[in-house]
Amino acid sequence: MTAETSSTLGTPGTSSTADVVPRTVGVYGGGRMGAGIAHAFALAGAAVTVIETDASSARAARERIEASLAKAAAKGASRGARPTGTFEVVTDAAALAGCALVVEAVPELVDLKHDVLRRVAAVVPDAMIGSNTSSLSIDVLAEALPDPSRLVGLHFFNPVPVSDLVEVVVGRRTAPALVESARGWVAGLGKTAITVRDSPGFASSRLGVAIALEAMRMLEEGVADAADIDTAMTLGYRHPVGPLRTTDIVGLDVRLNIAEHLERELGPRFAPPRVLRDKVAAGELGRKTGKGFYTW
Repeated sequence: MTAETSSTLGTPGTSSTADVVPRTVGVYGGGRMGAGIAHAFALAGAAVTVIETDASSARAARERIEASLAKAAAKGASRGARPTGTFEVVTDAAALAGCALVVEAVPELVDLKHDVLRRVAAVVPDAMIGSNTSSLSIDVLAEALPDPSRLVGLHFFNPVPVSDLVEVVVGRRTAPALVESARGWVAGLGKTAITVRDSPGFASSRLGVAIALEAMRMLEEGVADAADIDTAMTLGYRHPVGPLRTTDIVGLDVRLNIAEHLERELGPRFAPPRVLRDKVAAGELGRKTGKGFYTW
C-alpha cells in the first residue's frame, strides 16, 4: 500500500450511529463528490480510505476533505458530539482490502466505472459496493462484477456534507438485503433516503435536468435573463437554488453528459439546448472554471 496522506478525526465506532454506518469504508475517487462522501462517512464514525490515481491527486483530495471538515466545524455542522472516524488518501487500490463498503465516485463514463468496479471486486470480493452515479444504469454498471447482487446506487448530492438526500437506486439483481442496509447507512449519515428503480436519470436527475434544460431554452429565447429565471423558481416555487445556478454548481459538462444520456434513453425532450453545448465547447463549465451562466 502506498499511503499518500492520512488524518485522524477522533475515535470511530463509539455510538449507535457508527453501528449503522459500516466501520470501514472505501471511496474510489477523491474529487468534489468523492471527498464529500468521505467527509460524511468519517463524521459518522467510519475509517475511510480514499483511492486516487497519483500523489498529486491524493494531496488535492486530502486538502478537499480537510477543508470541508474545517468548514463544517466552523459552521457548527459537525453536530456536536457525533463520533468521528479517520480518513486516509492513498494511490494503491489494494488499500481497500478489509473495507465492508466501497463507494465508486469517478466521472460519469461507463468504461471508466466498469474498470473501477472490476478493480474493487478484485481487491474486496465480498464487500458491498455503491455507485455514486447520477444517471447511468446500475444494471449496466453491474455487468462489470462477478456478483451483480452486491451493487446498489448511492446517488449523493452536491455539496454532500450539507445535502439531505441520497437516492438508493435498485437494479434488477441488487440484493434486497443490500437495499435495506443502504437505507440504514443513509440514516446513519443523518440524511434521508428515497428508493428508486433503476431507470434513466432515476428520479432526481430526470426531474432536475428537465427543469434546467427548459430554463436554458427560455434563456435562449430571451424570455428573461438567468437571474430572473432562477428567481422565478426560488421565490415562486421555494427552490433553494435556481436551475441555472444549480447547473453552474454541478458543472455544465456534467449536465451535458446527463442530458445526452437521457436523450438517447428517453427521446428528444431531453435534447441539450445549443447554449449548453456552446458554453461547454468554450470551456465555460460553471463554478469550477469561474464562468457558466454566471460569473463566479
